[in-house]
Amino acid sequence: MLGNRKKAATLVKNGAGTSESKAIDPLRNLGVQDDEDVKRMLQGSSMVKVRSPRWQKRRTLKLLEDGVTVWCQSHKTSSRAKEQQSFSVTEVECVREGCQSETLRQMTGLVPEGRCLTVVFKGSRKSLDLLCQSQEEAQHWARGIRTLQERVENMTQKEKLDHWIHAYLSRADQNHDDKMSYEEVQTLLQMINIDLSDQYAHSLFQKCDQSADGRLDHGEIEVFCRELLRRPELDAVFIRYSANGCVLSTVDLRDFLKDQGEDASLVHAQSLILTYELNEWAQKNQFMTPNGFTMYMLSKENCVFNPQHTRVYQDMKHPLAHYFISSSHNTYLTKDQLTGDSSTEPYIRALNHGCRCVELDCWDGDKGEPIIYHGHTLTSKVPFIEVIETINDYAFKASPYPLILSLENHCSVEQQTVMARHLRSILGDKLLTKPLSDRDPHILPTPEDLKYKILVKGKKERVVEEGSSSSSEFSSSDEEASRSEGKARPKKEDKKVPGVSKLSPELSELVVYTHSVPFKSFEQAAKSPATDMSSFSESEALRHIKDSGVHFVRHNSHQLSRIYPSGQRLQSSNYNPQEMWNGGCQIVALNFQTPGEQMDLNHGRFLQNGQCGYILKPPFMCQRDISFNPENVGGGPGHRPVLLTVRVISAQQLPKPEWDKPSSIVDPQVWVEIHGVPIDNNKKKTHHVDNNGFNPRWDCTFNFTVHVPDLALVRFMVEDHDYTSRNDFLGQYTLPFTSLRTGYRHVRLLKLDGSSLSPSSIFIHVKVTPCQSSPSKSSAKSPARSPSKSSAKKP
Repeated sequence: MLGNRKKAATLVKNGAGTSESKAIDPLRNLGVQDDEDVKRMLQGSSMVKVRSPRWQKRRTLKLLEDGVTVWCQSHKTSSRAKEQQSFSVTEVECVREGCQSETLRQMTGLVPEGRCLTVVFKGSRKSLDLLCQSQEEAQHWARGIRTLQERVENMTQKEKLDHWIHAYLSRADQNHDDKMSYEEVQTLLQMINIDLSDQYAHSLFQKCDQSADGRLDHGEIEVFCRELLRRPELDAVFIRYSANGCVLSTVDLRDFLKDQGEDASLVHAQSLILTYELNEWAQKNQFMTPNGFTMYMLSKENCVFNPQHTRVYQDMKHPLAHYFISSSHNTYLTKDQLTGDSSTEPYIRALNHGCRCVELDCWDGDKGEPIIYHGHTLTSKVPFIEVIETINDYAFKASPYPLILSLENHCSVEQQTVMARHLRSILGDKLLTKPLSDRDPHILPTPEDLKYKILVKGKKERVVEEGSSSSSEFSSSDEEASRSEGKARPKKEDKKVPGVSKLSPELSELVVYTHSVPFKSFEQAAKSPATDMSSFSESEALRHIKDSGVHFVRHNSHQLSRIYPSGQRLQSSNYNPQEMWNGGCQIVALNFQTPGEQMDLNHGRFLQNGQCGYILKPPFMCQRDISFNPENVGGGPGHRPVLLTVRVISAQQLPKPEWDKPSSIVDPQVWVEIHGVPIDNNKKKTHHVDNNGFNPRWDCTFNFTVHVPDLALVRFMVEDHDYTSRNDFLGQYTLPFTSLRTGYRHVRLLKLDGSSLSPSSIFIHVKVTPCQSSPSKSSAKSPARSPSKSSAKKP
């Protein structure tokens, strides 16, 4: 045992497992060094970039040796240098083969479809339409990008760190001699967002310069980077649990896991050692060194989000009204609702992110074919048939649960019939055309019942009991029927809208469980079938939540409600979705194309349950006789107060704002926010750390009382502090309170568009303790409205 202890001490002293003498090989790291598609990408390919049938320019696309960056290079005829642009495979939403985009569809018949390729990016970046020299080349690039995306997604944290190191080393090695002078190291330090004192940086450089020639070779550079990446805050946790201060035994690790609130068996401790320990001797003797512990603490297995919630774990056999449903507004738009482009690609992005209700604003088009765009504006138009074809391709790639098509129908009867024909012919068996045979047609089915089915939400003809004829409760659209404050438009105005006074029987027939009807009162809605649903403007919904919260929650326990943004949001901004979820509203439609805090909350809400787009509402929102009031939770249903204690310890590898000067270093600070019922809304911030985005330390502890944890979201947001201007956003992560894990955890930060910022993270400690509930009368009474209720005002 003494020998083992000496061996362990030697391992720690020598930093075993911290570095290798050979250079990092990114392609080998990704396991793609022998992949034929990747080899072709590395060689580079001459292609034609297409923006229109008239605008076509030759480009050279080449994969760089980091295995993730693609250079797109144009050769200018002028004397100026070659123009280069790049993109990372991590920024790619998907690759579409053939003439699938709006641009390439215009060239159908003019070019061989097999040579065409569209790279669709995440966020607002415009897609890249390409014409390759051969079908084989197009296939190489399509398969290669997908392969690299999959490999990057499955990288370990150690591999991500290796990749991160290599990327910066390549950029800092200005003369490309595979060695680094001290001046180049100083450039590297600026790039990785750290302002070291010149004395410390120079001493560290000399320490790593084993050859004493004033230049670091590959192995020495990696040692230098590993030294920078040391995590003293993790070492402190390690030493606290290590019996000998050198290694963790399985018993030591078990004690740590117990305090973390997770599986504390010896078997689990042993499995972690086998998985994360890099040193063979330690692994064989069932020890975990500081490096192994660091790898474990940085792994997905130790992130703040409960890994059990990455799969569908909720009961999916409740009626649809019992779920929050991820929903998009104006899904066809790429930007604002006045001049933005309409496209099929936002549907791809939304569906790939688990959205289960998309919107189609349908208008009469040329040659008898309906189109989709934001009517009476300068937004471009996209054919209805192309949108339905795209939906057919991507409907169930991210989730097997039902997809709702919310039709804003402004079409003539004739073109409505064309819409119905396209829906049937393109969607085929996916389209729900009649009630399920084994269920009451007037009761909403479950997500499980409707797996892989597409539902049409719209107006439906129904027989009016007082008369003998058929009548349709039909207006031009849900939004126009409840414009502004939810008041129906005068009939004389409706008559001004041409071609929308009747409903096509063929289209009406496709509306099965989601009948759009105007909302008149809670009393009338209570007598209506569960298959009736209404749309509410954001201001109307907020008024119901404020004035009739209990009745709205009860209404939403058995009927679906759709909430949409105010028509005055010309830049396609978003309202606060949390307020709508507090009222039990299911289809809370947001502009997915507009990033920001509201979309962060939406992403956080639907992060759990396998990101399938359906989240089971708390039990106190699912009963028709429940008395939960979203405005008032000083007791009663849902009131389950807990104390949340969050210690913000440090952050790692924070990015710089894209527009910052290369020489600038960020001054980061962290906000911890609670979003929930009004009484729970709260946020607190750390102090800022000057000139360090690489490994800033805060050690700030915050306490929050969360009264209704079942509805709460926790948001971590990092920004660059600035005395003279608005602070810049650096990264964020939002998750449900019920998915939060206790103990020492890493928070993996996301970009503004919701994509990964890896390896950027925050290191925190989380503790949750039940509050001592007082049985006094005051706890049962309705407290005065919280000052934070200002959020109930129109955003």
